[in-house]
Amino acid sequence: MRSRLSAFSIVFGLMFGGIVAVAIPATLRAQAMIPPTGMMDPQHPMPMNERYLKRFPQPVRVGDLIGLPVLDEQASTLGTVRQVVRTADGNIRLIVSYSRWWGWFGHPVAVPLEVVGIAGRQLFSLDMDPDEYAEAPIWQDTNATVLPADATIRIALARA
Repeated sequence: MRSRLSAFSIVFGLMFGGIVAVAIPATLRAQAMIPPTGMMDPQHPMPMNERYLKRFPQPVRVGDLIGLPVLDEQASTLGTVRQVVRTADGNIRLIVSYSRWWGWFGHPVAVPLEVVGIAGRQLFSLDMDPDEYAEAPIWQDTNATVLPADATIRIALARA
């Protein structure tokens, strides 16, 4: 009798747990794991560096970033990474060959490391609109240090 009762409670628990898991949509469960970035909340703006840190920055070799496409939120190519530099004030910038035509025939633009995230073999521009790329001045800073290909930096994660 006791073994039947415990078997019944196990089956009931599994069945009830499955119903609860199906009743809560997967999108709601996944959204609970996304850290808030503060980008879309004008009442509680979050500084760019703080948003960067909430995106779980991971180590990556500079050489692995060279040539990666930079995409906007519609997955259109804004350009490709040409260099990674450290400016005189210590900030890291990605030098992206930006063009309105899928990155072809672009001019170099300095993109702060904090505004991009990596997802697989592509970068996403998370906090910099395509209009900001178009308005950005052509990069020509001679005081910046080009980071070697074997250097390691930390870059935020993005969802594809």
